[in-house]
Formats: sequence, C-alpha cells, structure tokens
Amino acid sequence: MISIDGLGVEFGGTTLFKDISFVVNDKDRIALMGKNGAGKSTLLKIIAGAQKPNLGRVSAPKDAVIAYLPQHLMTENKRTVFDEASQAFQEIIALQTEIEELNNQLSVRTDYESEEYFNIIERVSALSEKLYGNGDFNVDENVEKILLGLGFLRSDFQRLTEEFSGGWRMRIELAKILLRNPDLILLDEPTNHLDIESVQWLEDFLVNSAKAVIIISHDRAFVDNITNRTIEVTMGRIYDYKVNYSKYLELRKDRREHQQKAYDEQQKMIAETEVFIERFKGTYSKTLQVQSRVKMLEKLELVEVDEIDTSHLRLKFPPAPRSGSYPVIADGVTKKYDEHIVFANASLTINRGEKVAFVGKNGEGKSTMIKAIMGEIEFEGNLNLGHNTMIGYFAQNEASLLDESLTVFQTIDDVAKGDIRTKIKDMLGAFMFGINDWDKKVKVLSGGERTRLAMIKLLLEPVNLLILDEPTNHLDMRTKDILKQALLDFDGTLILVSHDRDFLDGMVSKVYEFGNKKVKEHLEGIKEFLARKKMEQLKELER
Repeated sequence: MISIDGLGVEFGGTTLFKDISFVVNDKDRIALMGKNGAGKSTLLKIIAGAQKPNLGRVSAPKDAVIAYLPQHLMTENKRTVFDEASQAFQEIIALQTEIEELNNQLSVRTDYESEEYFNIIERVSALSEKLYGNGDFNVDENVEKILLGLGFLRSDFQRLTEEFSGGWRMRIELAKILLRNPDLILLDEPTNHLDIESVQWLEDFLVNSAKAVIIISHDRAFVDNITNRTIEVTMGRIYDYKVNYSKYLELRKDRREHQQKAYDEQQKMIAETEVFIERFKGTYSKTLQVQSRVKMLEKLELVEVDEIDTSHLRLKFPPAPRSGSYPVIADGVTKKYDEHIVFANASLTINRGEKVAFVGKNGEGKSTMIKAIMGEIEFEGNLNLGHNTMIGYFAQNEASLLDESLTVFQTIDDVAKGDIRTKIKDMLGAFMFGINDWDKKVKVLSGGERTRLAMIKLLLEPVNLLILDEPTNHLDMRTKDILKQALLDFDGTLILVSHDRDFLDGMVSKVYEFGNKKVKEHLEGIKEFLARKKMEQLKELER
C-alpha cells in the first residue's frame, strides 16, 4: 500500500494543487485524468520521487519499488538493446556476484570458529534470502520475453540502442520497468510510440501481471481496457472514482449537474439575504436579524462548480477539389534496401472518397509505402496517382520538424500564401492559440501545442488526398474527437496510419495490414479486423 498524504505544489505564487490525499492499493489500475495544465504529470513525478512537493509526502513500505516512465527519456547509447534491458536486474546481478565472492571466501578459509567466519555465513544467508525473495530471476529468459512482447526481433537484441528511434528507446525503458516487477508502475503517455499489437500486449501485461498502475494517457480504448479506478485532478483538488474512464465521464457529468444546482440555489439565497440586509440595516427592530445574517454570509462556505475546459479546436477541412476515381493504384510494388526486403509484390487500390487505415508493427513498411505514394523513394513495380490528385501530408514527426527559433505566428506566416494570409489570426484562434500565444517561440510549446500548430499547415491549401501518419500523438481526448469528426466530414480521400483503435473505429472502411513483407487488404473496419486477428492468434496457440 502506497499513501499520498496532503500533497501541495506551488509555482511562482500560483497553487497548482493542495491537500491531495489518496491510497494506492495492490491491483489498483488508476487513470489520472484532467485538462492540460491541471498537474497530472507533476503529481506522477512526485509519487515517483523525481520532484519534491511544497507540502505533504508520499509514504511506501521500505522495500517497495516504484517505477516511472516519463514522456521524454534517454537510454545509454553504447549498450546493446539486450544489455540495456538487463540493467533492470542490476540489484539481482550484484547480489549474485557478492554471494559468489563470499562463498569463495568460505571455501578457502579454515577459521571455522571465528566471529568473522560466522559473520560471512550470516551475510550469505541474508543475501540469499533477499535474492530468492525476488522470485523468478532467470535474467536472460525474462529479458527476451519482455523485449519480444514489445515488438523487438531477436536480431535487434545485439544492436546498439543508438541505432533506434526515440519510440523504440522508449520501449527499451518500458522493458526495464516491467522487468523490475515493481510494486507500482507510473506511466505517462506509454502508447504514443507503440503499434496496435504492442499496445494489446502491454494491456494484457498490465491487467494480468502488474501489481498496481497509475497511467496518464489520451488513448481512450487503452485506458478503458486496463483501469478500474479514475482520479481526476481539477481546480487544485482531486475526485476519486472506483470506475473506469467511460463510467467516470457519466459520474462526472452527474456531479457537475449537482454542483451547478447547489451553486444556483446558494447564489439565490445569498442575493435574497443581501437584499434583506440592505433593506433593514437601519431599522432598530431588525438589528439582531441583520447582524445574524451578516455573520452567516461571512462564515458561508461557497459552493464551487468544477471548471469546464471551454477552449477547443474548431477544425474543418476545406472542400476537396475533385480527383480521378482512383487517387492511388499500386500494382506489384516491391521495396528493398540492399538485401533487406520491406515488402514485396504489394498491390492496393484506393477509391475516391475512401478512408483507409495502414496498420502493422513498426518497421513493416507503412511509412515506406507512404514515401512511395509521395514519390520520395524509388521502388520496383507500378504506382500511379489518379487525375488531379493533390496530397496533404502530416508526418509522424511533423511536430518535431518545426523550427524552434520561430514564433507561433511566424511559423504559419512563413508558409501561407495569397488570401489565406489575411486569415492567419483566425486560424490560430481556431486551433486554441490566443493572442498571448502568437509571440511564443515553438521551443516552449508542449507536444500537443506543436501538433496543433503543425496541423494548421494542412489547412493552408485545399487537398483531396490526406495522408496522416500518427496524427493523434500528444493530442488530448477532446481534441482527438474534434479531429476525428473533421476527418469524417472531409469529402476527399484519407490514408491514416495510427495505433489508436478508438480514433480509427468508425472512421475507416478498409484496412491494409503490413507484415511479413506483404501488404494484405481487409474490407472491414478496425474493430472487426482486430476481433478477427485475436481469434486467429488463439487458434495458432491451440495448434
């Protein structure tokens, strides 16, 4: 049991939150929710011991292990993937080494009756008890199991971590956390760099193998599938619900309606009391009543109504110019780098107005196929774009490609042309950049703000083929919902690469699965595709 008692945090005289208290029990799967800036990540850092609160403390049993995965991290460059993951067992390896050294001493010593000899025996006994208390410590077997589950190939194990992208390094760090078998796992946006299959594997691990978990995530399906408790941080305090995210939304709505009703009744009572005081304050016969009501108002505890984040994206894609009937036709497309084949003999036909998903493990060719469609790489086979196909492209790392030295306004002003330049301020406002944000440098923006800024570029000129590669990374749930609706309303053709099942559900009518050097077409939505894939995997296990 881990106890959070009376936490309070202030920044520059402003209170972020105060008197936060709750207990984390074994088997708790907690979603930490709240609007951007409410203090979720700060609270997670304090529980992890990475930040000190101004008030309060976090209490845990002496031997409790709390493991924390922040949004941004770095692994050691000069280790292999396997060696870096094995760092999770540093303590076990150190115990084994010390026990071995002490046993070597016992084997050569002959002073069997000496105090020092007995001390060594006691030390070996204590260390052995601690070692075996860790349970299953077959290092190599456990490391291999976790790395494979997170999407690594055996051929990756001996590669240096510096050869991997930030997303894959995040998986290495996640592997180290899971291997430590911690009493509490703290995860801040863990699914941002995971493909659908790895997200499903992580879900299964957290539900069936983890002891206790606290998660910040904008992936609604992921949060709903694993959590049994939701803690909302709002207006400097918390509300604790013993339910998952979807049920919490219903209860929060009810709570706010009751608050509003109580607030309205109290305001009415205050107004009536103030009228009475004003009317009779000079009347001798009413003096005691007036004084009583003045004191009552002074002591009155005011009802607060939880804030609602009213800032929201106003997003509508321009009407799509008409394209040919088939914006993309690929026939027998093969791409390889030297001897490495990414995919072979891939064929796909995308109709005008169709919305399709590219899914599959990372490294199986989704982004490569997009580069082929964009004409950025050479390949074998035929790939043709239809008549008048105009592409708008949002890359997976689009937000990180922004020039950090520019301001928000300059970022858009530098690429806008023609009449659209007169509407830059309106567009920034529609994407939640107020007048106070225009002069902010890109380098101080959050991940979500950068993603929104990068997305404005898509609206600068009309397109009829939108290609979006992981557009929802760093976007909160409300913003994702608004983007999803805008894409549903978009009358052009859409190719979407995403690991976010909730975002894809109801959006796409066709799924292209990338894997085993092939591209497979599935004429179904993402929910049907995933349900059938899971059945296939179960049958394979039975065989």
